[in-house]
Amino acid sequence: MNDLRIRLADDADLDSLVRLRDDAARWMLAQGVTGQWQPGELDEEHFRRVMERGEVWLAEHGGLVVGAWELWWDDQDAWGAQPPVAGYVHRLMVDHTRVPSGTGLRLLGVAERRVAEVGRQVVRLDCLAGNARLNAYYARAGYRVVGHQHGKAQPGGTPKSFTLLEKSVRDSVPS
Repeated sequence: MNDLRIRLADDADLDSLVRLRDDAARWMLAQGVTGQWQPGELDEEHFRRVMERGEVWLAEHGGLVVGAWELWWDDQDAWGAQPPVAGYVHRLMVDHTRVPSGTGLRLLGVAERRVAEVGRQVVRLDCLAGNARLNAYYARAGYRVVGHQHGKAQPGGTPKSFTLLEKSVRDSVPS
């Protein structure tokens, strides 16, 4: 799928983002991944707030939104106060019915390059501690475990425990 179009989301995309997130949650549940995402947890206001303080990126194919992720410039809830050296990826999601395997890694690579382009050295993310499959996915993508966060508050849900992962992006932008 070489014809993915990657762009920043705007207010016109809010409905598509909610639908993609809900579809991704339903896909996880169908795969037996419980305790992570639930349909209906996030609404348009969630994505609007993220756009005000960070970035929301979309992947489109054939005019349809088929992937997205949030890119934050700080994440004190998970990481505490940190110097401005990292970008924080949240809610990496794809439409599994419309994209081939590997698309999520491709989008993660775009996020890593974006972090490097703004002069930050590290991409950080948190992953539900109990989701061994997703933790292994990020390990295969070159992320290393650097800590754990217990009892992190969740939008519309019960606090959960997360694995904290990071990856250097010093070599992600071609010279």
